[in-house]
Amino acid sequence: MNTFFYFSSPSINLHFAVLYYIGCTILVIYKVICWLLYYWTLYLIPVISNNFVNPDTIFANNQMSLQDIEIYGFDYDYTLAFYSRHLHTLIFNIARDILIDEHRYPEGLKEYDYMPNFVIRGLHYDVQKALLMKIDAFHYIQLGTVYRGLNPVPEKEVIAMYEGSHVPLEIMSDFYGKSSQGHTMKQFMDIFSLPEMTLLSCVNDYFMKHNIDYEPVHLYKDVKEAIGDVHVRGIMYRAVEADIEKYICYGEQTHAVLRKLSKNGKKMFLITNSPFDFVDRGMNYIVGKDWRDLFDVVIVQADKPGFFNDRRKPFRRVTDKGVLLWDRIHHLEKGQIYKQGNLYEFLRLTGWRGSKVLYFGDHIYSDLADLTLKHGWRTGAIIPELRKEIKIMNTEEYVHTMTWLQALTALLEQMQVHQDPASQTVIQQWINEREEMRLRTKDIFNAQFGSLFRTYHNPTYFSRRLSRFADIYMASLSCLLNYDLQHTFYPRRTPLQHESPIWPEQTSTGAMNIPFQSHRTTTGTE
Repeated sequence: MNTFFYFSSPSINLHFAVLYYIGCTILVIYKVICWLLYYWTLYLIPVISNNFVNPDTIFANNQMSLQDIEIYGFDYDYTLAFYSRHLHTLIFNIARDILIDEHRYPEGLKEYDYMPNFVIRGLHYDVQKALLMKIDAFHYIQLGTVYRGLNPVPEKEVIAMYEGSHVPLEIMSDFYGKSSQGHTMKQFMDIFSLPEMTLLSCVNDYFMKHNIDYEPVHLYKDVKEAIGDVHVRGIMYRAVEADIEKYICYGEQTHAVLRKLSKNGKKMFLITNSPFDFVDRGMNYIVGKDWRDLFDVVIVQADKPGFFNDRRKPFRRVTDKGVLLWDRIHHLEKGQIYKQGNLYEFLRLTGWRGSKVLYFGDHIYSDLADLTLKHGWRTGAIIPELRKEIKIMNTEEYVHTMTWLQALTALLEQMQVHQDPASQTVIQQWINEREEMRLRTKDIFNAQFGSLFRTYHNPTYFSRRLSRFADIYMASLSCLLNYDLQHTFYPRRTPLQHESPIWPEQTSTGAMNIPFQSHRTTTGTE
């Protein structure tokens, strides 16, 4: 007999039994109420999850009016010219063969082919530990996205190596995402880096599978050098020029954007790191042989980001036959081609300063960072991955899952104050369900690393830099065709954590107002 409920008086025993029964009943009722709240919230999801985003929208981080823009500048690669996935396969194969033929790496590496869906850009690579990972805006590693070679590293092992999941500032990549001056992390920010990350992963995988001892730092340097040789030696340029239709996506909409700007009296310039012959061949294909007539200034082999900081390099004129002239440049003339130089001389010769200039590029650091931080230019980031990610976000499955995930998180936040066993049992079940949904939404974008823009909840490190260095961003230049040149882009007013979330601005944004029948360019990155 349970002596806790036993007293000499039968009436007292009865009272305690009744109280015990009432208490148990209340707990059961409370548990039922929790689940009723759960299912009622779930029932409401289809009603509230009906906002879809147009992939041809231009998104604003900072308010900007096209009415104020008089001069438009462009990078070339992945801004004016979009490449098919054949180019990444080409870069991977050539660099892999350079490792084998010139660095004496094992012939067995030829077993590896390029895997277009293995990595995403914006990832960090720990050069000393040979680990590829995704890091959020607060320097925390997204557990479950750390890879050594082609295999995920267990979470416990990651936490042991980094004494948690936070990456200290002093070992993060430098301002331009490089591993230099004590920084042991390299961030891969441009689209050309996808083959490099894949090759690094494949070589690491081969060495581990065959129990080959290796020094991770030297491996990284060898792969970096091999990838660099593909560009520096002109191997990639010659291959693209020889089969332009295979590697470059026809840019009818790019041509339309340039014509629109020219027709409206806007000045335009091109600053690219690529050589003239390569750019000329591509622009002839995309725009036509008269492409140079559209641009007021064309600068090739600019050596960005050094172009924006080094005051010493002078401009040199290049003839149509590629001959470099050594005359001092006093004017930047329309129709001429210039090589190298620096931004300070460019500003002096053109007088194009401040917020009347808008420059577009795909590399957040090399193309945009210095321009917005030091010179006050307006900046536009070209993010081809946006199309694919927005298409995923517009699917019924994703919209329903994310809306329910947010609602379930709100339920957890409200119910966590209840510490009784029944409540804690329910809460733990909800936590488990939330974790399963977070993993599922990650895998929808990329099975290894998830979305380019988010970790499970926080923005990625890539997103943080994008929001800091780009006034606007879009999937391609063709998105400009959806707007007149008087349009003002307004950033969505997102409530701070201490502010009320019930604001009208959140329910009506530019992303919803662009018709779905808008112009668009098909790119090889979709």
